[in-house]
Amino acid sequence: MPDYDQILAAHPFFKEFQPDYLHQVACLATQVDYDRNRYIFHEGESAEQFYVITKGKVALETFSVEKKGSISIETIEAGEVLGWSWLFAPYRWHFSARALEKVQVIVLDGVSLRYMCEADPAFGYILVKQVAHIMMRRLQTTRLQLLDVYRPDGG
Repeated sequence: MPDYDQILAAHPFFKEFQPDYLHQVACLATQVDYDRNRYIFHEGESAEQFYVITKGKVALETFSVEKKGSISIETIEAGEVLGWSWLFAPYRWHFSARALEKVQVIVLDGVSLRYMCEADPAFGYILVKQVAHIMMRRLQTTRLQLLDVYRPDGG
């Protein structure tokens, strides 16, 4: 069985977590592998997990009516986390996530993480602060993509 305490302690997302918080999170962990092109979750589905990527690359995708299919929004790699929709009502995925290559993730139960946030506000503050950093970075990435698409020369 993997040492989830050690794996999470080495992951950038958990750098501000105290050892006892890390251990509580590690108790929720399960390791899962996804083959290339397999979907981890689909846009609109119930969001109940938080994914810590330990190996591989994942595409965040959304459906485009104009393109008549999915378009890639961003690539998430090992050392990053995937999904925060489990933290905010209505708890539905806003994008789909597809493995671009063989991917290994640590899956954490989002419902249990929400309960932990409510039970221990200090833990909740650290977790939400880390999620907010990710949201800010992804928003900046989306902004740059929009600027590229709508640039005056027609993108």
